[in-house]
Amino acid sequence: MSDQNWISHFTGLAHLPPDVLASLVTASRVVHLPAGTRIFGPGQAPDAFLLLIRGTVRVQQVSDSGREIVLYRVSAGESCALTTACLMGYEDYLAEAVSETEVDAVAIPRATFDDLIARSPDFRRFVFTAFSRRVTDLFRIIDEVAFSRVDVRLAQRLLERANAQGHIDLTHQQLASELGTAREVVSRQLTEFQRRGWISTSRGAVDILNSEGLRLLATAP
Repeated sequence: MSDQNWISHFTGLAHLPPDVLASLVTASRVVHLPAGTRIFGPGQAPDAFLLLIRGTVRVQQVSDSGREIVLYRVSAGESCALTTACLMGYEDYLAEAVSETEVDAVAIPRATFDDLIARSPDFRRFVFTAFSRRVTDLFRIIDEVAFSRVDVRLAQRLLERANAQGHIDLTHQQLASELGTAREVVSRQLTEFQRRGWISTSRGAVDILNSEGLRLLATAP
């Protein structure tokens, strides 16, 4: 992928003025990252604004004790809100991002990002719209962690992550990171779900046997 072919993946950029579009395409580059790449981490300063063309990136917070919580995922057609915030605030990252799959992304250098933010209302609108949407998602996550029952959130997450056959390739620790809780809490809940006949578990995986039972719990107040 070269020239401005990647622009078509981001509808908000398609109608930029020709001079702005030319600056964006000329300065940017498409990068490929294998699965499992640590894209950034705490203490690092962002040097580019990334737009995802293909793949999924997980953004997570890791405490000093090693406990993890998944803040959000960046998918094709999206940008990373934390990178946006750090670029605009001239701050270092406080979390880390890891590619969950192979990733193709557009890297817009910081100097170009700063220039276009300053002189293009259309580019600002594109950046801020994506940023505000992600901030709303983060408030939802905070609300869930603080106030929602773990069993309800676990049922929701199992249904979200299951493939067409009801299979989920996640360990108890990974599920705990998804929910922002302890592995022991997730293990107890999975044992209860298995006792009810809703799931079966194996090493590093969960299979849904009764999706209706999980759905009823997932929609509980």
